[in-house]
Amino acid sequence: MTPGVRPVVLCPATGIPALGPSGASAHLRGVARALRAPIVAARRSDTRGEQDAVGIDVIEPVALPRPWPAALHRYRELAEVRVARVVAEAARDLHPTLVWERHTLYGQSHRYLQDIPRILEVNAPLARERAELESLTFPWLARASERAALRNAPRVITVSAWLADWARSEGATDVRHVPNGAEPHVGDRAGTRRRLGLEGTFVLGFLGSMKPWHGVERLPALLDAFPDALGLCVGDGPVRITHPRLRCVGQVPERDVADLVAAMDIGLAPYRPDAPPWFCPLKILAYRAQGTPVVASDVGDCRTLTGEGGTVGPELEDAIRHWRGRRAEVSVRSWAQVVREALM
Repeated sequence: MTPGVRPVVLCPATGIPALGPSGASAHLRGVARALRAPIVAARRSDTRGEQDAVGIDVIEPVALPRPWPAALHRYRELAEVRVARVVAEAARDLHPTLVWERHTLYGQSHRYLQDIPRILEVNAPLARERAELESLTFPWLARASERAALRNAPRVITVSAWLADWARSEGATDVRHVPNGAEPHVGDRAGTRRRLGLEGTFVLGFLGSMKPWHGVERLPALLDAFPDALGLCVGDGPVRITHPRLRCVGQVPERDVADLVAAMDIGLAPYRPDAPPWFCPLKILAYRAQGTPVVASDVGDCRTLTGEGGTVGPELEDAIRHWRGRRAEVSVRSWAQVVREALM
């Protein structure tokens, strides 16, 4: 960063702890490290524990229940309004010269930080997403709040091309499409395969949170189509799959992810057709960073992110056969590059 600049990364989202294991939390930490900035967050961690706190300064100005009690669910959105205000005020008290805010329903930075240069990072149309995947008690309030945040943001960056068009349609003016990044750790392919007993084994890998629309349930059928293959799943989530030749290692520290992805022969992103069109899959960037060929469904920005490093389309088995025995060119899109593009 330029000398004299005091950046702050702001995350009022109660469901995205700064040190959590999800891709959204890893995204926060990647930006914070690139900016050399503290994270002011609604949550430092949750019941899943803390991940990769090295070099990260987290300020948690409000105490929240862990987890949120079901009996209070109808009041969740009112609590989110208050939490967003407290988090914005805590960021203001640091006297930053730049605020990088993750777009959150009921975010308050446009009210409490309006005189400070700000970047609003948009990862989803949140009112629509929550209405479709969860529920909204006050849909009119959520939509009005989201529209106000977009229209009052000095600069909006979106992680996908779909989101850039959507943000402009909602009234945002300075909008830039800046895809996600990945940690630049170099994975130890040979050492990891030796340690896990994978030498001489064809490994079909999946990295991610295993949400229903991620398509991880397609992996058992792919293993049946390749009888000599072993499946390796890295991550956790609501979808549970089983197969005699499937190994699931769960959530692992970020530096271990690089080793496991490097050990894969194919990195899968088999999204279902009903996957949201607005996402920017971190898994593809992680595969590319290790030279692991990508085989992905043609959803969202998968084709653009995969580039020459894999195959995108409906015929996953054919694509796997095409890339078997080959590696892709290593292509690292770092979080530092993401920050540079956002600040240009």
